[in-house]
Amino acid sequence: MSTSWQPHRRALVLFSGGQDSTTCLAWALARYGYVETIGFDYGQRHRVELDCRTTLRLRLAAQRDDWALRLGDDHLLSVDVLGQLGASAMTDDIAIATQADGLPNTFVPGRNLLFFTLAAALAYRRGLDVLVGGMSQTDYSGYPDCRDNTLKALQVALSLGIDRPLTLETPLMWLNKADTWELAQQLGGPALVELVRTETHTCYLNQRDTLHTWGYGCGTCPACVLRAQGHRQWCA
Repeated sequence: MSTSWQPHRRALVLFSGGQDSTTCLAWALARYGYVETIGFDYGQRHRVELDCRTTLRLRLAAQRDDWALRLGDDHLLSVDVLGQLGASAMTDDIAIATQADGLPNTFVPGRNLLFFTLAAALAYRRGLDVLVGGMSQTDYSGYPDCRDNTLKALQVALSLGIDRPLTLETPLMWLNKADTWELAQQLGGPALVELVRTETHTCYLNQRDTLHTWGYGCGTCPACVLRAQGHRQWCA
């Protein structure tokens, strides 16, 4: 993961409206000369995250004048084909559980592979050379398409496939959730932490009725538990 200021590079951030992708968007705005965002509507149960995206972009741009100057267009793609490939707890009203293969049934096979492939195609059209995703192998819920080796291999394949060098950046790859809260603090101070807490959405069950110390959510699904635990650890 590069840490230097790179004003001549142009990035595309996979931006869902959740904690991780919002932190990654701030990370990209602090690092690259120009940044666009892409989101995906794949029939997710927690689709309220898509409603958060516009507010988050506006509020992030308002945090710093230089971020406002660097933030470019947003793109939202429909990829409901993922739901046609089979049911998962992420797209269907079924209880969250562990499958026979040991993976959680919130795993949507091929989701991140498809997202990055579509992002690479858009990057080709838009003249962008960096793709940024919020995947983490430390807090990755067992999803194999979040692993560092998977994404390194994908970077090679995508660069070959569009015949242009692409860099896949995953600034959260080796961070846990407490570290992710700390990264937001480092990037934007208390204002960014509060924005992440109050305006992002992570809850798999799409609940946004109660604002906890760590944000909105049901408090019991795996995403909420992970986020709340990380916040407690960060505050300790």
